Amino acid sequence: DVVYNSTSNEFVRTKTLTKNSIVQIDAQPYLQWYMKKFGVDLRKKGKKGAKDAKDGKEAKDAKEEPEEKKSRHVIFKLKAREAKQKLDPAVEEQFQSGRLLASIASRPGQSGRCDGYVLEGEELTFYKKKLEKKKKA
Repeated sequence: DVVYNSTSNEFVRTKTLTKNSIVQIDAQPYLQWYMKKFGVDLRKKGKKGAKDAKDGKEAKDAKEEPEEKKSRHVIFKLKAREAKQKLDPAVEEQFQSGRLLASIASRPGQSGRCDGYVLEGEELTFYKKKLEKKKKA
């Protein structure tokens, strides 16, 4: 869904994809990639050590899927990546909600496809403020 466009509110109302539009996208593919790359599940709120023993046990019982066996090399890589990995709290909050804000970088009408990037940092806070103002008005 197009949630913000700096040029025209008409584009937001009609959900027209244009360059530099801000859209809401599904976070699931990014969650899967992040899990595979860093071995960290972003859907869970809080840190790994913060959960109760009961909750962890019930979650294990509910997830009786056979987990992929990982070699020592892969486990070593995941630990090294996890040590260096840090994520913006605002982006982590979006992952937990299941929707990400992204900006369209290409001109969809010209190329027939839509390329863009996920908003982070200052850009994300800027557009979040704009969206909050829009909701209040």
